[in-house]
Amino acid sequence: MDNLELYEKVRSVPEEAKKTITGGRLKDMTDINPMWRIKTLTERFGICGFGWKTEIVRSWLDTGAKGEIIANMQINLYVKYNCEWSEAIPGIGGSMAVANESKGAYTDDECYKKAYTDALSVACKALGIGADVYFAKDKTKYDVKEQPKKEDPLDKLNRDDLLVEVAALEIDVDGLAKFFKVESVDELTDDQLREGIRIKRAHRK
Repeated sequence: MDNLELYEKVRSVPEEAKKTITGGRLKDMTDINPMWRIKTLTERFGICGFGWKTEIVRSWLDTGAKGEIIANMQINLYVKYNCEWSEAIPGIGGSMAVANESKGAYTDDECYKKAYTDALSVACKALGIGADVYFAKDKTKYDVKEQPKKEDPLDKLNRDDLLVEVAALEIDVDGLAKFFKVESVDELTDDQLREGIRIKRAHRK
């Protein structure tokens, strides 16, 4: 099997197996129906227990913020290819066991089932199962939201305006040229002038 053969066959997720999360911290991210992963494993490797199987390594509880409790599970996924079992493909997942809701604390008696499902999804990801959801959109629940970059007014100034600002800040242009290892101020690029202005402003604060 080519290294990417399986990956290419299982990367795409049908629309009916995808659901957009509409609320909470994961809003607008995509959830994959867990039965689709099981169907995909069965299609590619065989019946569960014969062509693929999982092993629960451990399960545990963690205490989160404000007394909330998280159920965690670590599993190993094994798949059979050419009559040979793979090495362990690890996955760790978690789900809320006790969550603080508007009406008070809620205990979920299916938390370990959900943690197992989450762990299986992580292991499946290593095989490329559902990869397009994670890679093509380049967004998962583990991503940190990128903060919009603030515009710097300096970026809009032309060279003449930059030189006026350099003079106003009483920047030693000979020293600036030496800092950037050029012969004179005329050889300084606009970006180097901007950097010199930023450094001078920072020292004045």
